[in-house]
Amino acid sequence: MNKIELVAVDLAKRCYQIVAIDVHGNVLYNRKLSASKFKLAIHQLEPTIIAMEACSAAHHWGRRLEALGHEVRLVPPQHAKAFRRVHKSDAHDALSIAEAAQRPNIHFVPVKTLAQQDLQCLERVRERLVAQRTAIINQARGLAREYGVSIPKSRQKFSEQMADVLADADNELTPIAREGLAELVQETKQITEQLSQVLRRIAALASQDPAYERLRTIPGIGPITAPVLIASLGSARHFANARSCAAWVGLAPKQHGAGGQVQLGSITKNGNRNLRVLLIHGARTVIQWASKYDHAQSRWIAPRNCWKSLEPSAFKRSTNSRRWQFASSASPSTKFARYSMPFAPSAIPSH
Repeated sequence: MNKIELVAVDLAKRCYQIVAIDVHGNVLYNRKLSASKFKLAIHQLEPTIIAMEACSAAHHWGRRLEALGHEVRLVPPQHAKAFRRVHKSDAHDALSIAEAAQRPNIHFVPVKTLAQQDLQCLERVRERLVAQRTAIINQARGLAREYGVSIPKSRQKFSEQMADVLADADNELTPIAREGLAELVQETKQITEQLSQVLRRIAALASQDPAYERLRTIPGIGPITAPVLIASLGSARHFANARSCAAWVGLAPKQHGAGGQVQLGSITKNGNRNLRVLLIHGARTVIQWASKYDHAQSRWIAPRNCWKSLEPSAFKRSTNSRRWQFASSASPSTKFARYSMPFAPSAIPSH
């Protein structure tokens, strides 16, 4: 019997499609297994390369397979899809994963540790609470507008003015409308308290990683962005260079070349959208405060910080920050304290 060189698995909720490839690239078998039979099959395999699509439960199975001595390769879904030559099915998906896993230039997704998964879990909860609070504030502003009451944008102004609006007996708010708006205000306060608790848990968990304090020394990286970086990036050693790290999060420009001419467009916006938003917000904060300091970074920002180039400057600053993060994650001794700025509390992006 030919030795198995690679096993590709198409993960699902109730069944698993598994395909085995020998050293010559021939398919030994391509079969569907139940959950119980799949667990038995992986324990019977000798240590080999096992490829999976980077989807739901992939990191869970990756940790279990690495514990059994296998080499795990998590293939990004967009790369696996590119190798599917015929109609979509579990068998064809497994073959496309096996084909992509053998390509030399595919950047595989590193398997997350349990600590990274915990940070990611809490961050997803934080994102949901922020979106939920924003939706409630927008609903309250829209409902109040129907009664002739205008509330400016921003959460701070909403919190400051809603108390006065509800107490004002001269506006057109009816008792029913006042009661409904008061309930919405109370909901925002409860969500804000939940957010504070989640942020404390995130900070406590992230502080156990030595990279947390190193990342905090980078200007524009605060207590919200640093845990997201740890959860999503982990060790930066799986990137060839810092630019690859910046391109991975979607901060590199699109390239379009033909006839020897290459044109650069807007950023690609690949990867983790939430991480990219946090990096750009952090870069904007650095730009806002750069004029108050005199060092190499502020002198680099100053000529670019005008109303016409504020957004390009923010993108360039966030890209540079991403490269610093690569250096900080790849080298434990790297710090950037000499460029750090003591930001005012009001300048730090709020949760």
